[in-house]
Amino acid sequence: MAEGGVLRYPAFVRLWLSDTVKWLGLFTSGLALQLLLIETLGADQTDLGLVRSAQWLPMLLFGLLAGVLIDRVRRQPVLVAGDAVCALAFGAIGALGVLGKLSVPVVAALVFVAGCASLCGTAAHQSFLPRLVPTSLLPRANSRIEQSMTAAEAVGPLLAGVLVRTLSAPVAVLVNAGTYAVSALVLSTIRVTEPAATDRADRHLWRELVEGARYVYRHRMLAPYAVGLHTWFFFNSAAMTILVFYASEEIGLGPVAIGLLLASAGVTGVLAAGLTPRLSERLGLGGVICFAGWLAPVAFLVTALAPSGAAGLAALVAAQLVYGVSNGLRGPLEMSYRNAVTPDRLRARMNATIRSLNWGTITVSAPLAGWFAVTYGNRPTLLVCVGGLVIAALIPTLSPFRRARMPVDGTG
Repeated sequence: MAEGGVLRYPAFVRLWLSDTVKWLGLFTSGLALQLLLIETLGADQTDLGLVRSAQWLPMLLFGLLAGVLIDRVRRQPVLVAGDAVCALAFGAIGALGVLGKLSVPVVAALVFVAGCASLCGTAAHQSFLPRLVPTSLLPRANSRIEQSMTAAEAVGPLLAGVLVRTLSAPVAVLVNAGTYAVSALVLSTIRVTEPAATDRADRHLWRELVEGARYVYRHRMLAPYAVGLHTWFFFNSAAMTILVFYASEEIGLGPVAIGLLLASAGVTGVLAAGLTPRLSERLGLGGVICFAGWLAPVAFLVTALAPSGAAGLAALVAAQLVYGVSNGLRGPLEMSYRNAVTPDRLRARMNATIRSLNWGTITVSAPLAGWFAVTYGNRPTLLVCVGGLVIAALIPTLSPFRRARMPVDGTG
């Protein structure tokens, strides 16, 4: 089917639009929130790690439970409610920042609330998309979504840098609150038939949790993929926790330059995501994902060795360009494959199992990276992360997953 085939599904188009708007705000506030902590609240790497940990702690605490519960209900209302709560949480951060009433613990508490809402929304989203398009179009649908996300990743940090420089970091965070509200409104207009919630007598929370985890870690292809991805999340998160602080305090970059740096990954990510369907068909889905995994340690090695000043900015931009290709290539294919090989009744639990351990690792790696950077320095921390990312790339490369291919419609 032609690549534009996904655009013939109005429900998918609305989901795509809501994601695009939301991600623009998310990538704007992502940098703005870190600059707010560093420049306004005087946070160091440890504080940054604690706030980042609070944002992802809900995944560790409630991720698996969310997967079970969302497999029992309609997913559209969960998406709408999740974005609405995020709008309120980020709106509170922005408003308190404007009023001068913000502190690091308050930021941590509010991002924890947003993390709880995002947890539910993400679990529902990953299982909702396969209901909007046929299995054969999932790579193209996910490619469109990934392109929008990486485009927002390119525009958002630049917008954040300008907003922080000309207005303030709290105003940039308020932009994210508005985009979440718009996203919730668009999602509420989607027309899709979802199975009605049922009240089965044989349901058992623990048994359903175990069933989801067993499906992932006994699956010949999903198991090595998941373990490699967990490892990647741990070390990638550690590196990203200190990246803005490293660029600001050690390389000597200002808000706009840091925005340009982070935007670089979005530019190449858009281009790479557009190539994924054809590359997957020609070279094999598993092979493309494994190749992309090796680009991440290369990117952070260049980052760790960057000099200060203008030469350092050039090195960091080059590293982020490579990093963007890595994420752009693997993102659409990973989501397409794992949803395609999983029965609908298990999709939320499968995604929750993988996602909970992925993002749950951030609650450990983020504060650990902050402490390690304060104790031993930013560059040694980044080099440790490079070693971890090499291990993350090795795990799927040495497994049967490197030969994985997308199933056809109706097969697993």
